[in-house]
Order: sequence, then structure tokens, then C-alpha cells
Amino acid sequence: MDLRLRGMVAMVAGASRGMGFAVARALAMEGAKVSLAARNEATLRSAGERLTKETGAEVHTYPADLHLAGAIDHWAAATVERFGGVDRLFANTGGPASGTVLSFDDNAWKDAHELLVLSSIRMARAVVPSMKARGGGSILFNTSTSIREPIASLALSNVERPAVAALSKTLAVELAPFKIRVNVILPGRIDTDRVRELDAIRAAKEGIAPEEQKARTERTIALGRYGNVDEFANAAVFLLSDAASYITGASLLVDGGLVKSVM
Repeated sequence: MDLRLRGMVAMVAGASRGMGFAVARALAMEGAKVSLAARNEATLRSAGERLTKETGAEVHTYPADLHLAGAIDHWAAATVERFGGVDRLFANTGGPASGTVLSFDDNAWKDAHELLVLSSIRMARAVVPSMKARGGGSILFNTSTSIREPIASLALSNVERPAVAALSKTLAVELAPFKIRVNVILPGRIDTDRVRELDAIRAAKEGIAPEEQKARTERTIALGRYGNVDEFANAAVFLLSDAASYITGASLLVDGGLVKSVM
């Protein structure tokens, strides 16, 4: 299938490692020009060099703390200056701290809202003018299966991420007249550093080895295993591409059958 991404300009947030890097690599392999942002400059530079070497794509890196509105605006402006515009956005940030609802103070809740919700709004706001000028585009928000089923000890994620799904649904309607599609992708247990960290935390609470915690979780997944980042990226790039031209306002689970809810 031709995803029709060659020559498109894609901004990928949180792109120095994990799912963000995998999405950036998949876009680059499809011929897109990619602009990467992440907080750690050295790691981001290394990721950009690796992408260029592996794919031959045009790659731009921009160190940015995605908590900050100014940083997001500057990243978008730098991308437009480098490539002439923006056609695709993969809005992706790190996850908030683990813990229960009452274990967090107001500042923790405000920080999680800034990280997950406001950063998503700001990224969309930063790229939409260019997408409108170029006749359309596609925005994909990376969230979590916590939108469908709350996850134990991830209270901040359970509360804040559903707001991103509501944001996506609302933007999908508002931006449809401009041929800009907006969707959400919901990764389950994808084998990343973040998931390994969460497994280690849960294992410590249960007094078991992380490997046993992983095995217990795998027994709850229909496909019986964790996904890998490339499997996730393939789904994300499809939604970002024109191959998904009639999909907007949708939420796609990439979880191997972990979530059991019908809706």
C-alpha cells in the first residue's frame, strides 16, 4: 500500500527513543521529512543522526521541553523555516508519575495536566495554521489504554488522558472543513523503557521479579505478549497517512487484545 507520505513534513514529539523514535523512523522510511523534538539534546541529536544514516531522510532536530508553550511554538516555527511547512504531527509526551489519586498534591495534578493535555493543545495550535495553508494534514495524539480502562497506580494518566481523547474528537469536527484529520492512538503494553519501569515498580510492590510481573501481564493479553515499537509505529503511520483518509475522530487500540471492553 502506498501511504503517500513521500515529501511530506512530519513533526514528531518525544522522538529521541521508544515509540516516538519508532514513529519517526517509520515516517522517514516512507519518504517523509521529519522534525524531531525531545528534551535531552544529546539523545535527540544521536536519534537524528541514526535516522539519517538508516533512512537517508531529511531530518531536523530541535531540543524542546514540551511542558513549555514557547518551546513548542519555536519548534514549529523552526520546522516551517527548515522545510517550508508542516503536514503531519505525532503529538507524544512522556507519561506522568505513577501513584494513587490521593497520593498527589495539586502541583502534581497541574504538572500532569500541563504535560498531557495542554501540551497536546499547544502542539495542535502550533501546526494547524501551516496545515490549513497547505490544504490539509493529519494530527495523531499518543495516549494510553487508560482511556478505556483505568490502570492501577496510574491515577494521573487515568484522569488526564481521557481529556486528550475528548480534545481529539472535538478537533476532528472543528478541523474537518480544512481537510485536517485528528485521531488518537492507544498503546497497550509496548516493550519500551517506560513500560519496563512500570513493571519494575509493580514487581517491587508485589515482591516478585520484574520478569514474573511481565509474565503475569502477558497472560492477560489475547496475543500473549508485549508489542514492539515497530508494530506500534506501523499503526501510527497508517493513521497519519492519506491511506487513512476517511478516518478522523477515531481512537485506535494497539494492545494485542489487552483491553476487554466492547467500546
